[in-house]
Amino acid sequence: MSDSNTSDFTNPSTFILVGIPGWEAAHFWISIPFCTMYIIALFGNITILHIVKTEPSLHVPMYYFLCMLAVTDLVLCTSILPKTLSIFWFNSREIDFAACLTQMFFLHCFSIMESGIFVAMALDRYVAICDPLRHSTILTNAVVVKTGLAIALRSALLTLPIPVLARQLPYCRTNIILHSYCQNMAVVSLACSDIRISNYYALFVIFFVTGLDVVFITFSYTQILRAIFSLPTKDARLKTFGTCGSHLCAILVYTIPALFSFLMYRFGSNVPQYFHTLLSNIYVLAPPVLNPIIYGVRTRQIQDRLLRLSTHKGT
Repeated sequence: MSDSNTSDFTNPSTFILVGIPGWEAAHFWISIPFCTMYIIALFGNITILHIVKTEPSLHVPMYYFLCMLAVTDLVLCTSILPKTLSIFWFNSREIDFAACLTQMFFLHCFSIMESGIFVAMALDRYVAICDPLRHSTILTNAVVVKTGLAIALRSALLTLPIPVLARQLPYCRTNIILHSYCQNMAVVSLACSDIRISNYYALFVIFFVTGLDVVFITFSYTQILRAIFSLPTKDARLKTFGTCGSHLCAILVYTIPALFSFLMYRFGSNVPQYFHTLLSNIYVLAPPVLNPIIYGVRTRQIQDRLLRLSTHKGT
C-alpha cells in the first residue's frame, strides 16, 4: 500500500506509521538513544525481578509491588519499541489494523496499570509507617495478589472500549499515522466521522484514573508526612522519609511526562508534530528506564544484593 494512499476505504487492512514526522532522514541516529534506553529498561527491570526472586529478605509486599511495576514497565516499552526500531532501521512502516488496535490496548492498559501500582505502593508505605504493628497482618500475600488482580482488571476494563471504539470508526481519508506507534489520538484523528464519543471516553479514563489515583496517593502521603513529622528526632524523620523517596521519584517520573504529553495533545495545536511524537515516546520510555535506576540507587537492600552479585561474578 502506497504511503500516499488517500483513496476512499473503510477500516484499512494496514496503517502506515511515519516514525518521527519531518525527521525521517535522521531515523537511524534517533534509533541509537531509543535502542540504548530499551536495553537499559530490559536489563534494569529483569535485574530487579531476579534480585527480588533470589533474595528471601525481599519477599515482602513492598518488593512484590516493585516486581509488578517491573513487569508492567517491561510490557509497556516492549509494546512499542520493537516496531519503532523496525521503522528506524528497516523502514518497516506498515502495521496491520488488528495489530495496531492490539498495540493501542497494551499501551494504554499498562499505562493505567502503572498508575494503579503506584497507588498500591502508597498504601503499603502508609500502613508500614502509620500502622507498622499491623503491616504484616493487613498486607498479607493473599491481599497483595488480590490487589494485583484488581489493578489488572481495572486497567483492562477501562482500556477495552478504547480500541473497540476506534475499530467502529470509518477511515476513508488516509491510513498514514503521523506517529511511531498506534497512540489512540493519533489513530482516531484519521477517522472521517464524528470522534467525540472516543475523545470523551479517553478524557473520562484520564480524569477518572488520574483523579482517583492522585487523590488516594495524596491522602496517603499526607498521613505519612504527619506521622514522619511527629517522630522525636531528625535522624528518625530522615530515615523514615527515605523509605518513601524512591516511590515519590518514580511517581514524578511517571506523571510529569504523562501530564506534558496530555496537555500537548489537547492544547498544543501550534507545536510541531515531531515534538508531539518525541514527547509521547519519552512518556512511554522514561518510567521503564528510570524506575530500576531509582530503586537501585535509593534502596539499600537492592544495592547490597547487586554488590553481592557483582562480587560473586568477579571471583
